[in-house]
Amino acid sequence: MGGIAIHFYPNPKLQTMFLPRKATHLVCKAKEVAHIIPSTSPTIRCSAANPSRTMVTMNKDGNGVDPHELEHIFQQKRSLRSKVRKALKTMDPFQRSQEDDAIQNTVVESSWFKASKSVCPYISSPALLEVDTSRIISEVLSSPAKERKKLYVPRVEDRNSNMKMLMISSVDDLIEKSMNILEPALLDSDGIQREDVMQASDPVDLFILPGLAFDKSGSRLGRSGGYYDLFLKNYQELTKMKRWKQPLLVALSYSVQIIEEGAIPVTPFDIPVDALVSPAGFIPISAAALRRCE
Repeated sequence: MGGIAIHFYPNPKLQTMFLPRKATHLVCKAKEVAHIIPSTSPTIRCSAANPSRTMVTMNKDGNGVDPHELEHIFQQKRSLRSKVRKALKTMDPFQRSQEDDAIQNTVVESSWFKASKSVCPYISSPALLEVDTSRIISEVLSSPAKERKKLYVPRVEDRNSNMKMLMISSVDDLIEKSMNILEPALLDSDGIQREDVMQASDPVDLFILPGLAFDKSGSRLGRSGGYYDLFLKNYQELTKMKRWKQPLLVALSYSVQIIEEGAIPVTPFDIPVDALVSPAGFIPISAAALRRCE
């Protein structure tokens, strides 16, 4: 086809759903620090398995946090984010399109996606250079109503890392909020409040996560807002309280986003992923992900 990638969207509105939009502003360092500092103090150490890997652990004495220790971690993250963003910006557009197709094909053809009854994917933003999710969302919305998975997508509530996952049944349920990011409206066309996944009667089977960088041990580097880490922490606590099965956490990654194991600095508040999907295919990491492959 002369190097032209062809995309198929069962719903034509999806063709314009993911057009390039303004990049979101990064949350400032003060808010990142405010989110990550708990009442019990963390301390920095190196992983015994990988001395190059910087981690933060909790002090038992509960003394105050040394801001210089946390700043060291944040500086490492900022530096890594800068490097990955540069790599994403210099990706060949045709390669990006090919990788988008390969990643989404792996997801929609997988047994773990087909078996899921409810899913929480992100809505990709070209301006943020995220792996495309339009085909994944289209796959759900184009299914017959009786067979359709429940589909919850993110809505950012504020600048303090609070996010909801609300159920949609059509692309018409999405609106442009601040920074031109597509998100679900709070109310449906009948004025009824959308179902919030935190109040749903059934568990979510699958979260499809974005990020800036990943390694094959499950570490994920986000964009510094802490939205997914906080949401996933709260949802995992909910599943434990209700004695539900924990959802599978799968991140989508371009080839340039997978970095050397141990290169991502982590804290106890960073939620690891169960698996990655890259252009090379499905990469199971956790025991839960390995079981899904069986």
